[in-house]
Amino acid sequence: MRRALLSLSLGLVLGLASPPTPATARPADTTTAPGNPHALPIDPASLPQEGTRNGRTIFARFRSGLADGTCDDEATSERWRRHFSHAPAKLADQDGDVLPLFGYVVDQLRDAGLPTEFALIPFVESGYRPAARNGSGPAGLWQFVTATARNHNVPIENGYDGRLSAVESTRAATRYLKTLYGMFGGDWRLAIMAYNAGEYRVLQSIRRAGMNAGNADPSSLPGLSPVTYQYVEKLHALTCVLEEAEQQGSLLAALDRPVPMLSAHTLPGDGSLQDWAARRALPTDQVARLNPALSASGKQAAAGRPVLAPMHDVAVAQASPAPVAVASVAPAADAAPRAASRPARASARTHTVRNGESAWSIARRYGVTVQTLLTGNGLSPRSVLKPGMVLRFEGEQ
Repeated sequence: MRRALLSLSLGLVLGLASPPTPATARPADTTTAPGNPHALPIDPASLPQEGTRNGRTIFARFRSGLADGTCDDEATSERWRRHFSHAPAKLADQDGDVLPLFGYVVDQLRDAGLPTEFALIPFVESGYRPAARNGSGPAGLWQFVTATARNHNVPIENGYDGRLSAVESTRAATRYLKTLYGMFGGDWRLAIMAYNAGEYRVLQSIRRAGMNAGNADPSSLPGLSPVTYQYVEKLHALTCVLEEAEQQGSLLAALDRPVPMLSAHTLPGDGSLQDWAARRALPTDQVARLNPALSASGKQAAAGRPVLAPMHDVAVAQASPAPVAVASVAPAADAAPRAASRPARASARTHTVRNGESAWSIARRYGVTVQTLLTGNGLSPRSVLKPGMVLRFEGEQ
């Protein structure tokens, strides 16, 4: 979608409106939406491991961050409800990347004090596909055109297109939306219209109507394209579709599973994206899907660029298996020291790492510290515990 976005001076921004109340000032996140009679308790078996979170926690974080959390059936276009009826299924798809990406975007918006209606923009623009392209025009999660991307410091140079980076494009979109949200008095609808049409065009429409940013009615501004009004309708319809799926219970049931938490990292200059992912025991196909800007770039162009990847697996795997060492269980603090001439006998115990287990969960199970677990088995805090790996402990008899 083409949009002419022009930067305004700080003085103009500050002169139009005072900063809005941050969206993060809403009540604390809950695992289910307040007052929802269809909300299901979280299955204990689906509680997240280290570096993951339950999918319902992501959705609750989205719901509690909405500026307008009530769905108005009369004001919602049936056309756009039907158009986005697939959104709950995409969000719930266990084989796709939409839910972890959605969680990443929600986190960025909440950290910036912005309403989470803005997290629905990539649904409208790209279907939450970082590699989405529209011919030679808009590209990426947020569908920036080249001029918009460069105006907002998204690099497009030397074989690297930062619009295809979920990290760089989300940072730029968040910065821009934060400017618009403050500029238009904390009205998310006006901010969305400006995101679509450009802030100058919306400002001119407000002045023509004899209004200002603090009292403008987004539904009755003159001279704007129907597409701009529809943009607000689309986001509201999406909110209603997701709310209905939540009320029916089907969405919450599908989201009740551990989901990897994504975070930004830096690609070093000593290898490709595939090598980087392999050294960290990450699924290379998923990392490639999440980072099309790097997948399409040469090694030199990609070096030093941000990588979006699961945060809990970002640890350098050892090039060769480390020898298994013995990890001693620390004695109780009040235990009397034993004579050096009478060493304690020890009984060896082993544990085979299972899928989803972390060093923290294993250490807690055996009553040892994480440091004891790792150093006693020749591992470091940056090592990856892979399924099938055998760890050894010794407890005193």
